[in-house]
Amino acid sequence: MSANDSPAARLQALFEGHRLTPTQRRIAHSMVRRAADVPFLSSVELAELAGVSQPSVTRFAVALGFDGYPALRRHLREVAPAEPAPQAGSYNEYQQAVEAEIENLRHLSEVLADPRPVRQAGRLLAASRPLPVLGLRAAAAQAHGFAYFAAKVHPDVRLLGEGGTMLHDRIDAAVRAGATALLCFALPRHPREVVDTLAYAKGSGLTVVTVADSAFAPVAKVSDLLLPAAVGTGLAFDTACAPMLLGRVLLEAMCDDLPDAQARLEEFDAKAAARGLFVE
Repeated sequence: MSANDSPAARLQALFEGHRLTPTQRRIAHSMVRRAADVPFLSSVELAELAGVSQPSVTRFAVALGFDGYPALRRHLREVAPAEPAPQAGSYNEYQQAVEAEIENLRHLSEVLADPRPVRQAGRLLAASRPLPVLGLRAAAAQAHGFAYFAAKVHPDVRLLGEGGTMLHDRIDAAVRAGATALLCFALPRHPREVVDTLAYAKGSGLTVVTVADSAFAPVAKVSDLLLPAAVGTGLAFDTACAPMLLGRVLLEAMCDDLPDAQARLEEFDAKAAARGLFVE
């Protein structure tokens, strides 16, 4: 089954073109994450899943053009048929968190069945000299990891991992130096500063590529190309295996558009061996 034929993709297509409130985007995001289960959920169960009120679910269905949630659910059973996911009652809470992350990775695999968006992002990032990489708060680790590896193959990577009044200054400096694109990692909870910074970057002429937890994330409206990868929410703190993996996939795509990437890696390996940098 291709990404465009998956239940999640069909749900995504259903939501496109509708102006949704933040609460409605939250419901949509929850539905995409649990696409296999949604046609079998009551409005109360969907409300609990999304952390909203039951009337919000009803209003959401009406916003999509249906008479109410029952009509929406009937539609979903027709256009996004799927068997209910197996119950995880035999798993403890830690195993359930792992299983949820496995499901997030499966969904990412479905999305990557169409490699064109990632390849387009790779070309944009490879061509930007310098390449600013933004990630604040919860997303700082993802940005740092990407920047660490990207610097081995890209000649000028600039990590923007701390907020503050200098963020706009650093974007200005990158633009003056020739930057054409900016990569952002954006994860919940989404800092207002990230949205403001991406708006400033776009206004400065940069093409914004964003890895976010959902296509309905607040950063979507200030991104030119958004690549979604869901986070796990079953533990006290969110888990971000899928965004991390998507970042590595982006690195691979970027390397494909950097002719000297392999030579740079070989040079690094030779120098690392000469310095005894790593324990064999």
